[in-house]
Amino acid sequence: MREWQIAHGRTLRIGERTLVMGILNVTPDSFSDGGEFLSTDKALAHAEQMIAEGADIIDIGGESTRPGGAAIVSAEEELKRVLPVIERLAKLSSVPISVDTTKADVARAALEAGAAIVNDVSALRFDFHIADEAARVGAGLVLMHSRGTPATMHKLPPVADIFHEVTKSLRSSIAMAARRGVKRESIVIDPGIGFGKSQKQNIELIAKLDQLIAAFPDFPLLIGTSRKSFLGRILADEDGTPAPSNERLHASLATITAAILKGAHIIRVHDVKAAVETVRVVDALRK
Repeated sequence: MREWQIAHGRTLRIGERTLVMGILNVTPDSFSDGGEFLSTDKALAHAEQMIAEGADIIDIGGESTRPGGAAIVSAEEELKRVLPVIERLAKLSSVPISVDTTKADVARAALEAGAAIVNDVSALRFDFHIADEAARVGAGLVLMHSRGTPATMHKLPPVADIFHEVTKSLRSSIAMAARRGVKRESIVIDPGIGFGKSQKQNIELIAKLDQLIAAFPDFPLLIGTSRKSFLGRILADEDGTPAPSNERLHASLATITAAILKGAHIIRVHDVKAAVETVRVVDALRK
């Protein structure tokens, strides 16, 4: 049993049970739920629903990182989307809030508004000053492996050895975070399923998750497979048309089950109630 140190002197227990991070996208163009929660009231209602369903963390993002996504959103626009939700949710609930951003300016303002965790899908590649902001207030920091940018990741040629690539890149990001003053106890790693990986490599990483955890024994592992396109391709119909994102729930739960059995500590999901029930059963089986 260990503790993940996050901002405001708080901790989350790791290993007692699998933690569930609920996704709240306040964006017009996210791949699965873009545009659904753009108004602050709708976003808050969805956050409160996820909390009622058992979410341990609410992850709020104001810029889509979907493959082939639109041009980078300005920090000002991103803050306009996320800050009202973070400020109001922090007053309504004690459940820790994570901000999904790659910008230090957004991370700083979000942490000041009540967020306790920064979830950086670039693992400091886009803006290493995110580590400074996390270190300054002792925030939790999720470092996710990715290649390229959302606009280019699916155009990159696949690397020969994805396991080596992920471990090497994450070690570099961890070292950068440590140099900027982030405590090791505040860092969580994420292999970045779907971010610059081939279909085969996404499956390989899930299958080898226990090896990845063994390679990083000091750091909890978060994984996000929810509704992702590789699942749609696995479920494709006879004509090869991928299953749409709203028809990938059972596939998502299958990967969640596999990930937990391989040792994942935190799962990031859209469908909290179904995920929480899955986690309870799988955790019981593991014990």
